[in-house]
Amino acid sequence: MLNAKISGIASYVPDDVLDNEMLSHMVDTNDEWITTRVGIKERRVLKKDVGSSYMGAIAVRRLLESTGTNPDDVDLLICATSNPDYRFPSTASVIAHQCGLEKKCYAYDIQAACAGFIVASYDAAAYIRAGRYKKVIVVCAEKMTSMVNYQDRATCPLFGDAAAAVLMEPTEEPVGVMDGVFHVDGSGLEFLQYKAGGSAHPATVETVQAGEHYLYQEGRAVYKHAVMDMLTSSQEVMQRNDLSVDDIQWFVPHQANLRIIEAVGARLGIDSEKVMVNIQYRGNTSAASIPLCLDENKGRIKCGDKLVLTAFGAGFTWGAMYLIWGI
Repeated sequence: MLNAKISGIASYVPDDVLDNEMLSHMVDTNDEWITTRVGIKERRVLKKDVGSSYMGAIAVRRLLESTGTNPDDVDLLICATSNPDYRFPSTASVIAHQCGLEKKCYAYDIQAACAGFIVASYDAAAYIRAGRYKKVIVVCAEKMTSMVNYQDRATCPLFGDAAAAVLMEPTEEPVGVMDGVFHVDGSGLEFLQYKAGGSAHPATVETVQAGEHYLYQEGRAVYKHAVMDMLTSSQEVMQRNDLSVDDIQWFVPHQANLRIIEAVGARLGIDSEKVMVNIQYRGNTSAASIPLCLDENKGRIKCGDKLVLTAFGAGFTWGAMYLIWGI
């Protein structure tokens, strides 16, 4: 049976580091406060006057080089981002142009917030299983610092900038994207959103003065939903595929908050050594967090390893994906 597997992975993080000590000089916070509450020590910041596409294009070029892929052979590029360069055109089209993919490649963006990677990867797998495309790139590019208010001590320590990309191709081997479950609850709007700048609340002098062009989050509500929803979606995909925690080699949650990751892992009953984490030095990079974590730990993952990936983001939108590593 034809399936889709990840056949390559690459990532990019900016050079500039923003650690907790540096952050304490920008806002009323300190290392102990941040580490205790969210487990983050530092994050990377893109200081160049460029958009998310800059990082995404670097990740894609690294992917093409590492896999020996001819840009002319790429059929489709899907970009998951909450920080597009522009309202239009798509960031995917910008990345495709920057990487010379336009000979036959179509490109488009999706907006699934922090769940963007698993949603886009599941979409890519569906195209491949249908026989429509043979080489699909999923790239997640997030200049999160472009929407962070550095006067808000509750949210500004959380986020960093990054991009990561995977190449997905057909396979008849027993590896690849095996299953996924996805959910959405629009009532989460009030707890996690970017208030102004869209068609519901266009940008005005008043919205700028009110500070409505930054990420807004009600932390307690988001924490509660994130823990429960990542837990239940992971359990759902495991039950559908007769998987126990002993069957899983790696559990890869969205890197939102170390306390959320620990809570989900503990309730799932999975050994902490199987939980993949890099939030301490990357922060929350939204859709890029899972593929970035995978790329930075790829030397530990073996072909045939069973992974469960799970994410939760604004919307609320969340889900889990069962993946057998094929590299």
